[in-house]
Amino acid sequence: MLTILALCAGLTSVRFALDEKWEMAVIAILAAGILDGLDGRMARLLKGTSRFGAELDSLSDFVSFGVAPALVLFLWTLDSDLGGIGWIIALIYTVSCGLRLARFNSMLDEETPSWGGQFFTGIAAPGGACISLLFMVISFYSDSDIFRSGILNAAWLLVLAFLMASRIPTFSLKRVRVSRRFIMPMLILVGGLAAVMASYPWQLLSAIAVAYIATIPFSVISQRKLVAADAQKADMARVKSDEGAPQDSTEDDV
Repeated sequence: MLTILALCAGLTSVRFALDEKWEMAVIAILAAGILDGLDGRMARLLKGTSRFGAELDSLSDFVSFGVAPALVLFLWTLDSDLGGIGWIIALIYTVSCGLRLARFNSMLDEETPSWGGQFFTGIAAPGGACISLLFMVISFYSDSDIFRSGILNAAWLLVLAFLMASRIPTFSLKRVRVSRRFIMPMLILVGGLAAVMASYPWQLLSAIAVAYIATIPFSVISQRKLVAADAQKADMARVKSDEGAPQDSTEDDV
């Protein structure tokens, strides 16, 4: 049910864009992202995951986070500033999102290390969609016309297309759990963010997008350390196995 709602929200963003209601278009895509996140958590909580649900979720993600953001940005600035080139950029972004989702589905049955759930391979589709709208969001509270530049937004879409299709690790919050002693500070933080969101929603969303991009180098370093630690453990296990193995002794004839 939540997946269907997310799909509808993503498609509705295109309708808002056609009516030039840009803020509502962004809100619709954000709503699709929230519904997508809730859908996954609810499915795991209720142990209601299925192959059908996974395929439907991927279809919803492709439409809501691949097709919809590209069309919104094309209608907002890429068409008027770049014309056909802007459409090609939008297609590249959409195809990259599709490739990222296809790779994700193909990796579902693969064996992953214990820490594998801490990372996504490439930027997740919902994150990529929200970040793709960064300059549009900034334009809502900025007087500068630079953020509506077709060239700037096209370049940004290409960067995000690369990050989604790449194998660069990015942090995942799927397995994040808050311990009891941090519940109260977390509630205070959430309350503070809610207050900021009520007063400065677009500024906060911009800051979150920039902060997410800034974490990518740290996620790369973190994954490399974990891979190195696993390799070291494997080498130590191999050495112990070799030391414990019986060795053949032969006597030379004189």
